[in-house]
Amino acid sequence: MIEMTVTVEGLAEVQTALRSLLPDRTARNVMKRVLLKHAQPVAARASSQAPKKSGRLKVSIVAGDKLSRRQRSLTRKVNSDDVEVFIGAGVLPQAHLQEFGSSRHKAQPFMRPAWDSSRSTILDGIGADMWKEIEKAAARIARKSAKAGR
Repeated sequence: MIEMTVTVEGLAEVQTALRSLLPDRTARNVMKRVLLKHAQPVAARASSQAPKKSGRLKVSIVAGDKLSRRQRSLTRKVNSDDVEVFIGAGVLPQAHLQEFGSSRHKAQPFMRPAWDSSRSTILDGIGADMWKEIEKAAARIARKSAKAGR
């Protein structure tokens, strides 16, 4: 499994706001919702660029927050507060051979070009949408507490 980590800098304020305004579970759900929303276009673009020999690779490319048992064993979380979203071809063993090639097979990249073509708009969108979601969640919590105080 090839792993690429993207670190977005400048979102420390977002993390502080999440922790101060929202309960932990709500903060994690907000982050997951925003990341999945912005991961979907990358998965769609990668799917459209994937080689179409049998079609299995194309339909297996998804964005999600779950990994297979084997993938989980190869990946470790740095921080328990982290929210991770994965984009890839699931458990297809041949996906990395298509992406990177082998001694017998020319590389046919589909994931990296999909990421490269939309990276800047996705990262900007994550920051903007994160603030919107924080505001919505904070307003929901305020309404619930006001309703409980009646």
